[in-house]
Amino acid sequence: MFSDKPAVTDDEAAKITRVEELAYELSVGEVMTSNVFTLRPEQTMREALDEFKKYRISGAPVTVDGTLLGILSIEDLIRSLRDGRIDLAVADYMTADVITARKEDPVIEALKLFVKSRVGRLPVLGSDDKLIGILTKGDITNGLLKALQNDFEAEELIRYRASHLFEDIISDRSTLTLRYNVKKNDFSRGGTASNNIKKALLRLGATPQIARRCGIAVYEAEMNLIIHTNHGGVLRVEIEPDRITMEAYDDGPGIPDISLAMQPGYSTAPQEIRQKGFGAGMGLVNIKSCVDEMNLASSLDRGTNLHMVMHLNKSKQLS
Repeated sequence: MFSDKPAVTDDEAAKITRVEELAYELSVGEVMTSNVFTLRPEQTMREALDEFKKYRISGAPVTVDGTLLGILSIEDLIRSLRDGRIDLAVADYMTADVITARKEDPVIEALKLFVKSRVGRLPVLGSDDKLIGILTKGDITNGLLKALQNDFEAEELIRYRASHLFEDIISDRSTLTLRYNVKKNDFSRGGTASNNIKKALLRLGATPQIARRCGIAVYEAEMNLIIHTNHGGVLRVEIEPDRITMEAYDDGPGIPDISLAMQPGYSTAPQEIRQKGFGAGMGLVNIKSCVDEMNLASSLDRGTNLHMVMHLNKSKQLS
């Protein structure tokens, strides 16, 4: 019986951690132990006990020529000792109905099996149904930690390369230009461009304060394009070692009175926009408080151009 309710709500999805995400991305084959100790069915339980002691393990698959026949656990050994039958064959005490995983399975599916079956290990089978590995909860933990470390190192490498972007370029003027098209009334994507710009600045080595100030200024400009234009407009950001230049421009309808528009609380946003929580009339005021230079030019027949500049001390702000 299928339910109309989504498996994961948007709110829940926003709270998913990177570890949980990796459980869906990593395969069993990436985290399993490939060098597997196995037992033969004709070995005695006494021999199995000696092997368990020697290798400090609590369970092992039972195979013949790579074909999985069963699995023997420490609990099975205890039963044989209790029964006084320690010299019987492994085949007499092993579990033949084995829960297995596949190499290509996502780790999340293996985790579900662990929860459902409460077993301590999962033999892993290849495409030919031969045993190729063993998976424990410890393997999953180690695999996730390694993947997180790789994530961190990759992000640090990206950040390092980006922060040294201008150092290896010989020119009279080095500039990185970011450009985003913003559509009118596209509230579902409102803030996307400004968030991407903020991330780019942080990767380039900008301080959180600089990135935050730019993020606020560009966000307000972005929302103005969404709310107040005929067709939307363009956000353009130029990043240089000594400055960040931000520009928002559109093709209309223009601002009749710029001095009035700069007053806190003044807004021409229609009522339906205000009911959505936008158009409070503080956008230009917030922008001015965040940037070092701001120039607003507008014409009723040619649209509006908002020019913003932040000056950087390279040694402190954008390394």
